[in-house]
Amino acid sequence: MAERTYPYVIIGAGLTGGSAVAGIREIDRNGPILLIGEEKHLPYDRPDLTKKLWFGKKTLDQVFVHDRDYYLKNGVDLALRHRALAIDEKQKTVVDSSGETYHYNKLLLATGGIPRSLPVPGSDLEGIAYYRYLDDYFRIRAEASEGKSALVVGGGFIGSEIAAALNMNGVNVTMVFPTPYLCDRVFPPYLGQAIQERYRERGVAILTGDAPAAFEKRNGRFVATTREGRTIESDILIVGVGIMPATQLAQDAGLEVTNGIVVDAYLRTSSPDIYAAGDNAFFPYQALGRQMRVEHWDNAVTQGKWAGRNMAGDAEPYTHMPYFFSDLFEFGYEAVGDVDSRLNTYADWQKENDTGVIYYLEDAKVRGMMMCNVWDKVDAAREIIRRGEQVSAESLRGALV
Repeated sequence: MAERTYPYVIIGAGLTGGSAVAGIREIDRNGPILLIGEEKHLPYDRPDLTKKLWFGKKTLDQVFVHDRDYYLKNGVDLALRHRALAIDEKQKTVVDSSGETYHYNKLLLATGGIPRSLPVPGSDLEGIAYYRYLDDYFRIRAEASEGKSALVVGGGFIGSEIAAALNMNGVNVTMVFPTPYLCDRVFPPYLGQAIQERYRERGVAILTGDAPAAFEKRNGRFVATTREGRTIESDILIVGVGIMPATQLAQDAGLEVTNGIVVDAYLRTSSPDIYAAGDNAFFPYQALGRQMRVEHWDNAVTQGKWAGRNMAGDAEPYTHMPYFFSDLFEFGYEAVGDVDSRLNTYADWQKENDTGVIYYLEDAKVRGMMMCNVWDKVDAAREIIRRGEQVSAESLRGALV
């Protein structure tokens, strides 16, 4: 096959890759772009797969970042259902699963993350949903009729959100996870236990401190055996136990990889013409003064666009403070900064464990904030964190609401 050359090649046709196209076009209106992606779908908003699509707040066509005409009008060649197999950073080439070789001037790795599997017998059974992709939504939505049963493995973001969505659609949901309460990585114990109780009041069966030991199928249904000796039968089995950054391409190409692909403030990897952004990028979080990897929608959108602009010559350090959000029944929140339940916390409640602000503190400085059923305060929260001042509980009372 003939080899083709592009000023810009983007590996990963997810939200980060789609946003990078917009960033490039803000600086370079004409340079041809190649967007390579393993899925058959155009870039889409992944959070909707556990949120708005389930509740009729978005239609399917609204989850896509842009329609096909946008890419055509912006000089983007789409190589969907193609997997990038190898990068030669010296020759500046990419080889994909169709056998094509592409030369690039600038390359972006927007490969995202890969769902974690479970190292137990039966974890590869047909029909288990390692819930992450649009096709997972299509399949589970078709199966999730009223009266069906579902086992959700995992108590983090994906598990808690999909469990709520299924419950509100009439499915009998059981959750199992090894931690003592839902979302324990971000919720302090008092909030996590309160939210967990609301799930139980809604009819969600929650098994904490336990995990699957094996899966099998009997008479067309899933059967999970747990470490504590429980047996759970279900029509639907969803595993949401997090992702691993997709770094194999970068590693094979000799790029620096630790907890993700290491990039500098401009989102450049250890090879200066290769960039990385999104779930796979280990980047300098300027406001917190440390290297981090962030697996959230706002970071994927903003960092992708930032990387695209820098690939096209903008040369601006990434200074954005990404926020994240979730909706768990009537409880919703927006959060920014280092929202880590291992930090000290101070809760300024208007309504306990429902409405108010949680401050995450380290050395008496605010490192992160979670606004619970409090909206349009993310920018103000960013400013408090950026100030880096030592604070007291008294000074935080009423500081944001």
